[in-house]
Amino acid sequence: MVTEGKDETLVVLTKPISLEGDSDVYQAPNLVRRILSLFKNVRPDQISQTFRQLPPLFNIPKSHLQCYGESVYAVGEDLLHKCNTAENSQERFISVVAWSISLTRPTIFGCAPYNPILGETHHVSKGSLNVLLEQVSHHPPVSALHATDEKENIDMIWCHNPVPKFYGIKVEAEVHGRKQLKLLNHGETYAMNSSSLLIKFLPPGLDWVGNVKIHCQETSLEAELCYSTNSFLGHRGAHSIKGRIYQSSSMKTLYEVKGHWNSIVTVKDTNNRKERVIYNAKEVISGLKTPTVKDPQGVLPSESAAVWSAVSEGIQSKNWEKAREVKKAVEEKQRELVKDRKSRGQTWVPKHFNLSYTKEGGWDCSPIHTWVPPAPIVVPL
Repeated sequence: MVTEGKDETLVVLTKPISLEGDSDVYQAPNLVRRILSLFKNVRPDQISQTFRQLPPLFNIPKSHLQCYGESVYAVGEDLLHKCNTAENSQERFISVVAWSISLTRPTIFGCAPYNPILGETHHVSKGSLNVLLEQVSHHPPVSALHATDEKENIDMIWCHNPVPKFYGIKVEAEVHGRKQLKLLNHGETYAMNSSSLLIKFLPPGLDWVGNVKIHCQETSLEAELCYSTNSFLGHRGAHSIKGRIYQSSSMKTLYEVKGHWNSIVTVKDTNNRKERVIYNAKEVISGLKTPTVKDPQGVLPSESAAVWSAVSEGIQSKNWEKAREVKKAVEEKQRELVKDRKSRGQTWVPKHFNLSYTKEGGWDCSPIHTWVPPAPIVVPL
């Protein structure tokens, strides 16, 4: 944990969650204790609301915005550079497939990040890559991400709208919204969707599941990836990926994809049957470094690591009473702001994105500015 701020805004930054587990991020208390904390003094008609407003015992010390951002800037191997420098369109597409797999990160069963407040932001740089996120809607929850690299001439835009669906002993959180990567040097745009997070209570466990499709209109290349799990014999899923890369015009399969997102993923050329590794999770999401504050005065009050700083301090020190009080204060302040805007007849407008909604496409976000500026928080190289 990194805590910074005396005269400046207090900022608490924690190590990104990696393959090594959560020991450096958060030592979760006993699961039974957390369940008792969750349902203490809760009536049956309040259960759904309780899950939306988790007590700190159920939180890891960071916001969902930070977790989204970490999937882009918290990497051991620079896969974006590989996407940009691959020698031909097929190799670039394979590199984009590998990069898309790297966005899938480990999660901690029984714990969740904070739900971002409306207008919350997260702004971090790693080298020449600048990443900016904003919570552009609270009900329903919609998060927007814009990341640019002027050196590599790369642009990416995401719109996250998680929609949980309850199925008795399990919950599947579908992530709706556009995810787009542009390699401007090559005039190529890659559009893709997200996998879903499956949470099982009996037996307890979680994994990423569902079908992910990646498409590049300029090269007519597409990929279909199926994320699946097999948790019948234990709480850890199989974390498996299986799919193919094909030419959309002829539907001819060019490469077969298989492996596990938390270990190794390979592609096999259907012509010569040669197989090679395109993704090694140990090299990409292991040994991740904690971001640091480079410019304390540049940190906005809306920064995730500032908004939740006091709550994170309470969680890290296991001062649960303090964590509960300050989290309640943050949430109550937001409710007061909503009430005040409603009384004034005002509509909240995002600062960094344009937000739109259609019945056909759902929520969509577009950045107001072409390039993301360097951030006051940086990831050590």
